[in-house]
Amino acid sequence: MSHVEHLQELHGLPAFDFPAPGARQELPAAGAVAWRLSVNPWESDTKETFAQVWDRFLDTVDTAAVRAVVVGQWGEPYDNDSGVIVRQLVEARERLSALEAVFIGDLEMEEAEISWIEQSDVTPVLEAYPRLEVLGVRGGSGLRFPAVRHQRLRTLRFEAGGLPGEVVRGVAASELPALEHLELWLGVEEYGGDATVADLAPVLAGGRFPALRHLGLRNSEIQDEIAAAVAAAPVVAQLSSLDLSLGVLTDEGVSALLAGQPLTHLNWLDLHHNFVTEPVAERVKAALEPSGVEVDLSEPGDEDEWDGEIHRYTAVAE
Repeated sequence: MSHVEHLQELHGLPAFDFPAPGARQELPAAGAVAWRLSVNPWESDTKETFAQVWDRFLDTVDTAAVRAVVVGQWGEPYDNDSGVIVRQLVEARERLSALEAVFIGDLEMEEAEISWIEQSDVTPVLEAYPRLEVLGVRGGSGLRFPAVRHQRLRTLRFEAGGLPGEVVRGVAASELPALEHLELWLGVEEYGGDATVADLAPVLAGGRFPALRHLGLRNSEIQDEIAAAVAAAPVVAQLSSLDLSLGVLTDEGVSALLAGQPLTHLNWLDLHHNFVTEPVAERVKAALEPSGVEVDLSEPGDEDEWDGEIHRYTAVAE
């Protein structure tokens, strides 16, 4: 299953597809859009490799004014890891001197299942761009994120059908004093999502990211365990929004949330795509909505029964 789509915007800037060579299309101002660069390796008339697209972009656009770059399809995703992309970004750091946002792996299902996208160590991008405020990555296969220190990063987002526990531990050990928005799609063990609640402990304890205001622990097959841990997590007191959506969340996890610390200070609680019964859903709304908390309990999750057992699924896996 995969519900991911192309980004429509990044860092508040609309995504703009860098046109093919010879296209009669007026280019926007360099800093007015998030430039999406991609190639389709299955098109027989494709004239450029991604490296050629990248070089043409650097030679065509006022790179000193570019604020956001979105990397789409760079080749056949299961044959080409993103290490080449990371190196190209690092090598262009002096030309892309105003870069504030990067997203690597903007592929939707028609181009590649999320688990096919081969990533790499993406921390060199942070090291090369000390002014970077947003880093997003789609795909967990091969992904690495050793602990890093960065003074200005405000948003860190990993979308995966299976996020390696090594990545979660690296994030949790990082020094990111400006981080306001952290989003982790933890996924399922079948596709490499072997992170545990213990791996999240430094984040949940609070203090690790003093500026954190939004925490998303999404798309997990252990969503009930995560909800129970969040219910008692000190970090919740500093949040304005909490996202536990897309996973296998049931009455057990929601009941743990309700029995835990107050959540009435939140502006938004996202629990959409869930396996919560109507009576428990109503209890959540009754407990939080009078305090002004916006609660999303929409989209029942997919489940089936075989061998006498109920099987439930995260929103995004393969």
